[in-house]
Amino acid sequence: MTHQDRVNLIKAGVGSPAGLWADLGSGEGAFTLALAELLHPPAEIYSIEKDQNRLNEQKQEFRIQFPDLFVHFIRKDFTRDLRLPPLDGIIMANSLHYISNKKKLIRRVRSYLKNQGYFLLVEYHVKQVNPWVPHPISFKEWNDLAKLTGFRETRLIGTHPSRYQHEIYAALSQT
Repeated sequence: MTHQDRVNLIKAGVGSPAGLWADLGSGEGAFTLALAELLHPPAEIYSIEKDQNRLNEQKQEFRIQFPDLFVHFIRKDFTRDLRLPPLDGIIMANSLHYISNKKKLIRRVRSYLKNQGYFLLVEYHVKQVNPWVPHPISFKEWNDLAKLTGFRETRLIGTHPSRYQHEIYAALSQT
C-alpha cells in the first residue's frame, strides 16, 4: 500500500484540516504520515507508540515530509491511560486487532475525544484469527462495538486490497 493509497483510504474521515489528532499504536507512522498529508498547521498530532525505534523513524520522516506540522512523539503503550488534551480526532490503524478486551479500551479512547469528534479505524477485514491479526474485528463487529461504546454514527469510508490479509477497511465513527 502506498502513501497515496493510505491518504485516499482515510481522507473522507478527517473533516477539518486543523485541530488536535492522535494516532494510537502508530508503529512506523505510515498512517500518521497519511493523516499529516490531510492536516495543516496549526493542527497537531500526538503519535503514540511504545517502540522508541519506530518513533525515531517517524521523526525522521516528519522532518523531511512535514517540517511545519507539530507532532508530539510519545513513547507509551496506548492501552494505558494517556494524558491527552481533548482531541478532535483519533486514528487507530492496524492496532486494535492486538487487543482482546476491545470494549474497555474503546470506552477509554472515546473519552479522549471532544463532542463531535472523529474516530478513524483502519483494520483488516478478516474474521479468522491468525498470527498477524490475533483479535480481528470486521466492519460489522466494529459497527456493533462502536454503538455499544457510545459512538452515534459509524460508516465505512473505504476499502483497499491487502496482499497480506485480503482487504483493509477504513471506518469513521463520531461522538
